[in-house]
Amino acid sequence: MKILYPGTFDPLTNGHLDLIERSQKIFGEVIVAVLENTSKSPTFNLNTRVNQIKKSTLHISNVEVITYTGLTVNCAKEFKADLILRGLRAMSDFEYELQISHTNKTLNKEIETIFLSTDTNFSFLSSSLVKEVAKFNGEIKHMVPPPVEKDLIQYFNKNL
Repeated sequence: MKILYPGTFDPLTNGHLDLIERSQKIFGEVIVAVLENTSKSPTFNLNTRVNQIKKSTLHISNVEVITYTGLTVNCAKEFKADLILRGLRAMSDFEYELQISHTNKTLNKEIETIFLSTDTNFSFLSSSLVKEVAKFNGEIKHMVPPPVEKDLIQYFNKNL
C-alpha cells in the first residue's frame, strides 16, 4: 500500500520523522507531500524543506518526497496513494484532523484517511515550537533531525 503524508514541514520535526518511519513499516511506501501554501510565509523555502526531508529520510526505504499545491485529495489521486496519513500529537489535534478527514471524504470517496499518533516522546513537538526554541539558541538536537538542526541554527544566526 502507498500512503501520502501531507504537510508544510516547516521544519520537519522528529515527530514527523517518527510518523514517516512507522507508516513505512505499516504500509510499505510513503509519499511525503510538501505543501506549497501561498497564503503562508514559511521560514524555509520549498526546496530547502524538500532537501531537509530527503536528507533526514535516507535511512528509510520506499520514501518519496514530492511537492504539491491545491487539494490534498487531488495530490493523493495523482500519485496513486491508497491512504492519507494524518498525525495526532494530542486529543486537541483530533477535532481539526477529523474535520479535514471528513472534508476530504466528501471530495473523494475512494481515498481513506488514517490517523497515527506520534510517539509520546515527541507529542509536545510542533514546528512553531521548534522555531521558537531555535530562535533563542535553545537546544533543539532532540527535536529535529541533524540536517534541520543545522539549517535552523544557520537561519537564526543570520536573521537575528
